[in-house]
Amino acid sequence: MATFNHQKRALFRRIANKESNLLRPPWAIEEYNFVDRCTSCDACVNACQQTIIRLDSRQQPYIDFNQNECTFCGDCAKVCESGALNFSDEAPWNAIGSINNQCLAEKQTYCRSCSDVCDSEAINFNPFSRAISKPALDTEQCNGCGACVSVCPVGAINVNYSMEVATR
Repeated sequence: MATFNHQKRALFRRIANKESNLLRPPWAIEEYNFVDRCTSCDACVNACQQTIIRLDSRQQPYIDFNQNECTFCGDCAKVCESGALNFSDEAPWNAIGSINNQCLAEKQTYCRSCSDVCDSEAINFNPFSRAISKPALDTEQCNGCGACVSVCPVGAINVNYSMEVATR
């Protein structure tokens, strides 16, 4: 009879989840530890005032900015008893926005809804341009809150993990 290797199963689970590249709630620990620690208790989902935390196919939380933004209130991390989310004074995550070529400005259509809602002023347009200005994203200013995602009429903005070191 073959023995069941729990460590090998955990490794495959971590690899499969890492490939999905889901943005986890703020203050999530590293993905490979997160998938092992998260107990799928739904406490973070229920605590989220902005209702942006959803569950993936494994019943683990991820962020969905399609309806709202993250205010970094910390409620999700404060209710996490498993340690998968650890509220602290550190940066809530290492995530930033990105704007793809579906942006209306790329199609010579005026739209500035993303910069209008960006409290960190990370999205700017050249005020002196005679043509329709394209958005410029300042990655140093972007905190990854996702406010710009739901207001974009064509879905040209995403928030993903950054390869840069979080310093916010």
